[in-house]
Amino acid sequence: MSAKFEISFEKSAEIAGGYAILLKTKDADTAAGVSAADPSGVVAKAAKIAGFTAKLATALDIVAPEGSAAERIFVIGLGKSADLASFDWLKAGGAAASKIKNTTDVTIFIDAPGVDVTPAQAADFGLGMQLRAYGFDTYKTKKSDDDNNGKAGNGAVTVRIVTATAKEASKAFETAQAVANGVNLARDLVNEPANILGPVEFAAKAKELEKLGVEVEILTEKEMTKLGMGALLGVAQGSVRPPRLAIMQWKGGKSGEQPVAFIGKGVVFDTGGISIKPAGGMEDMKGDMGGAAAVTGLMHVLAARKAKANVVGIIGLVENMPDGNAQRPGDIVTSMSGQTIEVINTDAEGRLVLGDAIWYCNDRFKPKFMIDLATLTGAILVALGNIQAGLFSNDDQLSEQLTAAGIETHERLWRMPMGKEYDKMIDSKFADMKNTGGRHAGSITAAHFIKRFVGDTPWAHLDIAGTAMGSPLDEINQSWGSGYGVRLLDQLVRANYES
Repeated sequence: MSAKFEISFEKSAEIAGGYAILLKTKDADTAAGVSAADPSGVVAKAAKIAGFTAKLATALDIVAPEGSAAERIFVIGLGKSADLASFDWLKAGGAAASKIKNTTDVTIFIDAPGVDVTPAQAADFGLGMQLRAYGFDTYKTKKSDDDNNGKAGNGAVTVRIVTATAKEASKAFETAQAVANGVNLARDLVNEPANILGPVEFAAKAKELEKLGVEVEILTEKEMTKLGMGALLGVAQGSVRPPRLAIMQWKGGKSGEQPVAFIGKGVVFDTGGISIKPAGGMEDMKGDMGGAAAVTGLMHVLAARKAKANVVGIIGLVENMPDGNAQRPGDIVTSMSGQTIEVINTDAEGRLVLGDAIWYCNDRFKPKFMIDLATLTGAILVALGNIQAGLFSNDDQLSEQLTAAGIETHERLWRMPMGKEYDKMIDSKFADMKNTGGRHAGSITAAHFIKRFVGDTPWAHLDIAGTAMGSPLDEINQSWGSGYGVRLLDQLVRANYES
């Protein structure tokens, strides 16, 4: 993380240098905190001259304002008060964070005139700040001003958020901070280069969650061979780096209560195998473990905020390489389920990993539902771009809950069609199925492949190839690895599955 904000909530605060940040809606004449930060009325005059309309996440910058103890004042727009949604507070927090440079002290007046700011909204504002502050500069030996929010080194910035509900907001922010840490963990994992983060190293990162009370088991190649995970192991056999399966359990619900389960594709690097990818852009395939990163980040959040739910997270960790021992197009492998698979294309590898991981999860834990996340197909990018992730499911209620969570967190989903006609496209002449149905409907046939390992359990598949990495930068994310899915799934659990 490039910048570090130490955020606290206070009922009142005196300004003695540093930055003052005020919030203003479109339909209010004044901004929050003007009496404390702007005793001479500079803000109103500057806003009129600049034509500042307080559109959401826009900012008015006033340097060395006359009569103010602050070195600099920023006014952050909130838009129309009647239109304010929960995600808008994250955007406003992100916009505020983007303006903090060359200072160690910031006072933010969040109680905008005409808006009754709740503790949850104040906490969301702080969450937006923390998410915007993230930057991955681990391997930069020379830091630029932008890498460090304008500060020398990685020093902390003290941020005081002034609100009438300071005590309650501080409590709500404990949860928000847990969410920020989980998202940023997922971002770190996606951003790490593959020579540093292999299957063994990724499994070790999952193991670190034991510090938060998560129970973690790591299955080795030997143990997976005994279980008959021929599909997952077939992907891994071309790499000198051994595969791992990490099983994470958070037991925060009632004893014996059926868990909910999340499964992540963790291909730490994907060359395509023998069906090798073009060289251009292949470096991005270090992010082909975005699903596993999201599941790991989610488990961090749930444990850190002490979620009252029983949750299982499973990640299949492999590397797909074109070694002399790699599987070939035309090979037939036997999955843990006993179903046989003709490998038509070795670059359709993630579904092989998920098939065994999902079967294992369902067989061992018998969960209420299973949701898998995977950077699975380029086809979903063709269909949805990198604005929304694809949602495939056998259960309408689970789909509706996921869609609602996506709207709430702005990690949006679009439900895609499924049907028998698509399923027939992966029938094989030589095995029970083949691992690709061809060029047409590629994301749908991939989902149908996974569905063959699900049984009757409610299930959803999220194809996050367009949203987990290289997605558009916005107010709360300036990172190549976005951490997509962590906030979405935390909201799903929070809203529907906590006792």
